[in-house]
Amino acid sequence: MSLFSTIGLFTKPNDTRVDKTLQQLHEDLNQQGFQVLCDQNAGLILGLPSMATGELARRIDLAIVVGGDGTLLGAGRLLAAYNVPIIGVNLGRLGFLVDVSPDEMQTQLAAMLQGQYQEEQRLMLHAEAERDGELLGSGDAFNDVVLHVRGEIRMIEFTTWVDGHFVNTQRADGLIITTPTGSTAYALSSGGPIMHPALQAITLVPICPHTLSDRPLVLNGHSTVEIELCEQRDIPARVSFDGHNNIAMESGDRVRIRAHSEKVRLLHPQGYDYYRILREKLHWGVQL
Repeated sequence: MSLFSTIGLFTKPNDTRVDKTLQQLHEDLNQQGFQVLCDQNAGLILGLPSMATGELARRIDLAIVVGGDGTLLGAGRLLAAYNVPIIGVNLGRLGFLVDVSPDEMQTQLAAMLQGQYQEEQRLMLHAEAERDGELLGSGDAFNDVVLHVRGEIRMIEFTTWVDGHFVNTQRADGLIITTPTGSTAYALSSGGPIMHPALQAITLVPICPHTLSDRPLVLNGHSTVEIELCEQRDIPARVSFDGHNNIAMESGDRVRIRAHSEKVRLLHPQGYDYYRILREKLHWGVQL
């Protein structure tokens, strides 16, 4: 007997590559007797009713995301607050998070829906931006919160504190505050370390720092990071959450980042091996 009864289908918009896989998945789940609900994108593809994401999250006990890592990031930000586990079917390009292959989908999902899976709980971030003590906006991030220059090819200057302790004042193109999940995303291309996803840690990765000794800094996952744009260098900047929900910032503004109170629950097929994924996705050990 399955541990789940109501399954939500999530997918990316305007991508015909998902159609066939999504239709096969919906047919299989119906045949197995599950109640299947759709987000707006999946409902449009399947020609079925859909519902608002908040209502959908409240009604399901499992989410299956068909697409790439970006689609799963969005579902993770939504579903963490509802404690809904997520399975990812990979129709994207890279697939660090979505690890069920469409070719093996029926076999792998059949086993997982009967409880044969490995579960991970991954850290997520919450950030708030302020100006003169007033809230500018806030957001959640599964990968990273990024403070970066806006509209100009110039460095910004900012000061960083961790748990109230002064760390550094630096000039750079920006700063990436990343989770272990996001360590293989933007932070990796900026020279940050790869962190195992089970770690409860936050890493600060400067983007093209002016001082070459400014290196990535790994923090305890319970830390609170505060960053202030220096007033003496009035360069427009913005803070982004997983590359979305940008908030414009000016000199003197602050952003405060800490671990989200909830974690993202990811379900993997039995035999899931993070190091194998690293080898495959980063082409380690390939003989040229």
